[in-house]
Amino acid sequence: MKSAILSLAAMLAAFSAGADAKAPAGYHLVWSDEFDAGTRPDAAKWRYDTWRNKDGWWNNEAQYYSGNRPENARIENGHLVIEVRREDLSALPDFGGQKYSSARLITDGKAQWTYGFFEIRAKLPCNRGGWPAIWLVGPNWPKGGEIDIMEQLSFDPSTVYGTAHTPDSVAHHTPSGDKTTISEPCTAFHDYQVEWTQDAVTFMVDGRAYHTYRKPDNATAETWPFDTPEYLLLNVAMGGGWAGQKGIDDDALPAHMEVDYVRVYQR
Repeated sequence: MKSAILSLAAMLAAFSAGADAKAPAGYHLVWSDEFDAGTRPDAAKWRYDTWRNKDGWWNNEAQYYSGNRPENARIENGHLVIEVRREDLSALPDFGGQKYSSARLITDGKAQWTYGFFEIRAKLPCNRGGWPAIWLVGPNWPKGGEIDIMEQLSFDPSTVYGTAHTPDSVAHHTPSGDKTTISEPCTAFHDYQVEWTQDAVTFMVDGRAYHTYRKPDNATAETWPFDTPEYLLLNVAMGGGWAGQKGIDDDALPAHMEVDYVRVYQR
């Protein structure tokens, strides 16, 4: 009888954390968005990051990030859709001369975490010039550090990157990262994951680790900024010095990243 009770408790715990939860042992769900209600991103969980539109975004990127505009961010068939489009938005007051529109959703001011297991199930765009990203960033970048859970250069769609940025690595252009190859990134969903602990940041796809940044011996805030809260970002950029090195294919637009869910677990 005791074993049956324990089995039932385990089943209930698994159900409360999501039927297909893949978090390591000892973690429990603390925050999630399943994108299964409404037509717009949940304003209690996300806000639109638009502040650099007038001056232009970093890395010579070519997109305008819209706010609360369903053409660029919407809930559809149980997924968050972030869509990049070629269009003229010159009538908008914060227009900065961009030829493309997209969306950048962040949890800043809504939720942030120190350590945890982060899992984002997504299907990526494959438009040349596209730059989808799933990442974490701390306050006062680069002081608070940055964890790039997934970046893809859409001219090479089967390759994804995971990278840890610290103040020291930004100053010396020495980020700690690696890349891995996945199959059918644009037609199938994959789980993009990071386990962030007091001692290491490990990057994974579909449960397979491919890079770890370990806390250095005699670490300082410059080499290990990852003991303070960070918030999540989801976006699709266009062009720039990295993603745009082979140009932008306008004929491939509109293109979109679909996110099935975002789940955050902690010990």
